[in-house]
Amino acid sequence: LAALVAVLVQERLVRQAWLDEHTTGAAEITTAFGTVPVAEYAARCGVAEDLIRGAARRIAAASSVAVAEDLGIQMNRHSTLNSWLEKLIWALTGNFGIPGTQYLPSALVALVRSGGTRPGGAGEHVSPVAGAKIISGLVPCNVVPEEILTDHPRRYRAMLVESGNPAHSLADTRRMREALQALELVVVIDVAMTETARLAHYVLPAPTQFEKWEATFFNFDFPHNVFHLRKPVLPAPDGVLPEPEIHARLVEALGALRPEQLAPLRAAAERGRSEFAAAFFEATSTDPSLGALAPIVLYRTLGPTLPDGEASAASLWGAAHRCALGFEASVRRAGFTGEGLELGEALFDAILTNHHGVTFTIDDWDEVWRRVGTNDGRIHLVVPELLDELAALPDEQPIATHEFPFVLSAGERRSFTANTIIRDAGWRKRDADGALRVSPSDAASLGVETGGRVRIVTGRGSAEVVVEVNDAMQPGHISLPNGLGLDEPSADGLVRTGVAPNELTDSFARDPIAGTPWHKSVPARLEPVS
Repeated sequence: LAALVAVLVQERLVRQAWLDEHTTGAAEITTAFGTVPVAEYAARCGVAEDLIRGAARRIAAASSVAVAEDLGIQMNRHSTLNSWLEKLIWALTGNFGIPGTQYLPSALVALVRSGGTRPGGAGEHVSPVAGAKIISGLVPCNVVPEEILTDHPRRYRAMLVESGNPAHSLADTRRMREALQALELVVVIDVAMTETARLAHYVLPAPTQFEKWEATFFNFDFPHNVFHLRKPVLPAPDGVLPEPEIHARLVEALGALRPEQLAPLRAAAERGRSEFAAAFFEATSTDPSLGALAPIVLYRTLGPTLPDGEASAASLWGAAHRCALGFEASVRRAGFTGEGLELGEALFDAILTNHHGVTFTIDDWDEVWRRVGTNDGRIHLVVPELLDELAALPDEQPIATHEFPFVLSAGERRSFTANTIIRDAGWRKRDADGALRVSPSDAASLGVETGGRVRIVTGRGSAEVVVEVNDAMQPGHISLPNGLGLDEPSADGLVRTGVAPNELTDSFARDPIAGTPWHKSVPARLEPVS
């Protein structure tokens, strides 16, 4: 990626007039990349220099370019630097805000937010023990054990885990398990008795996605932005509760929400949504604690009035109004009408009644620039910390060593992997054992064929695994699939299929800025199995 950007700069393939009009920091970027050794970086990454130069020239000459990054560079060394370099590719070539390029969509519910949380008081945006940056309100998962396994007075003492499986799915399973066992209280909300649930003090079972109202908020349909509230297709079994009900009961049991606070809102909801809206906004303005618990307040007050058992969707009422307020022109372009609160109500009605999805906004390309969140409305190209990391690349040592000559991608997505969502190994029609993929040349050196077995060893663990010789693998590169190594009950006790990748990963192997795990770059060695 650094070589690609360098070619754009050194061969003067950037759109200078566009950069002058729409960005800041272009001169500093030109200086930083003007001396990047393209040939050396090409050799390091194993890609021919002429291919890198050809790709850069093609990007620069194209009428439009769009770039999507994924886990291969996100969960790898220089994760944050990679994300910046990827964005420089489209920014330097002016591929933003026109059809076929990068965009900023409207959203029903934002997946990220600016700033962080303040666990230690005003102005603090780091975790209390490790001092890790809190980005978009999230503590990096790899530092969680450090926040627990200490005598620090502000260490984490309890954890609520919902629809997650950190005892299996986060780096360094052994250390994460130790951390969970050190907590004073662990409560798990999930649809299965997961590895984490088995370590919990309390497990609160929830229905599966087929047994409850549910939705996701990914938005890849620009400019026609779509949201789908999915209704249950199967009855829920006895003994489970939907997550909104669990959340509400927990909040009420903690005394954070009292019946008398909700009574006026319940009465207003029974009289109709227009009266409810006025009462809700007045109540949350008068009592900010209600606003902080808005999803539960809506579930307990508006929820019972919704048709077809859609109480769990009550929180979308607030989302619909925020969307109508923040993206009014786009909401109207999607066909919704009304003045004041009527627009949000119309959108909410459409979400409830269109069970095959609804286009909630239609964006205009001109609006993309107005969503750039900088003070001057320009794209700021320079990130000082990343310029420093870029400058240090020439001195970086190779990952492979004599002790660990391979680089493991721990957790490759394959046709029959599904994170840990599908726990029954019987559904896997191919690659049932979750084989370790190895290049033909490495397999020959090891004297192993497809179906043979080797022992994989890393700095944190080892496992015996079936081999698949695969010509898509580069020499020195090996990979294991994600989602395997689950412990499932059987008549003979717990049965494990495949290797749990995080038995091999290290929680300290992470991006120095964002704390992102380096799952795709784990030093390893392979040993024969007699």
